[in-house]
Amino acid sequence: MSVQARLAQARYAIERGVSQRRACALLQVARSGLTYTCKMPIKDAPIVQAMRHYSDKYPRFGARRVRIFLRRDGIALGRDRTARIWAKHGLQVPAKKTKKRYRPERTQIGAPSRPNEVWSYDFVFDACANGQTLKCLTMIDEFTKESLFIDVAGSIRGKRVVEVLQAVAAERGYPTYLRSDNGPEFVSTVLLDWAARHGMTNMLIEPGKPWQNGTNESFNGKFRDECLAMNWFHSR
Repeated sequence: MSVQARLAQARYAIERGVSQRRACALLQVARSGLTYTCKMPIKDAPIVQAMRHYSDKYPRFGARRVRIFLRRDGIALGRDRTARIWAKHGLQVPAKKTKKRYRPERTQIGAPSRPNEVWSYDFVFDACANGQTLKCLTMIDEFTKESLFIDVAGSIRGKRVVEVLQAVAAERGYPTYLRSDNGPEFVSTVLLDWAARHGMTNMLIEPGKPWQNGTNESFNGKFRDECLAMNWFHSR
């Protein structure tokens, strides 16, 4: 129990008729503490004023960066005291609100029973000799284990994923299910709308469980070992 809590208990006991000497002895606090007035708020007042000034001027600065400005102004503070005053007066930088992404209902089926029933797709990354990133979109028919398409670019977003799907579907027809992980390209509005218009169901695997997309993960491993690892690309 802290000293302040014990002093509060001692004051309560005194109000109930216990002598001051006995209450302080039982709770192991000094009698002078009952009448002591903390002087820290008075000492901290100019520091708090300076902190509020820099907090208003630099809203995204935290206690550590403001402490540097205070030191330049001749106010020397330790890290612990700076953090204590900063937190006590609610000057913390407000946490950024994360935008909740739309998650359609998770639908899972067993092994496909015919071709063109389930397509699975995912990304594989590599780098060129000049440092450029290679982003490869791989697409598999889970029944035949056939590679339907491999699209390679520096950046592939949801709109381009839809273009690739449309090109493959124009040749082979539309699948019943699309299986993928929870990447932003696969849960984008443009892809979900396109799939809904053509009567397809998006099957998103559970986060942290890549084996639920095992067919595509297996192909990606072979694609990396037999193609990407065996070739050296100078540029895109």
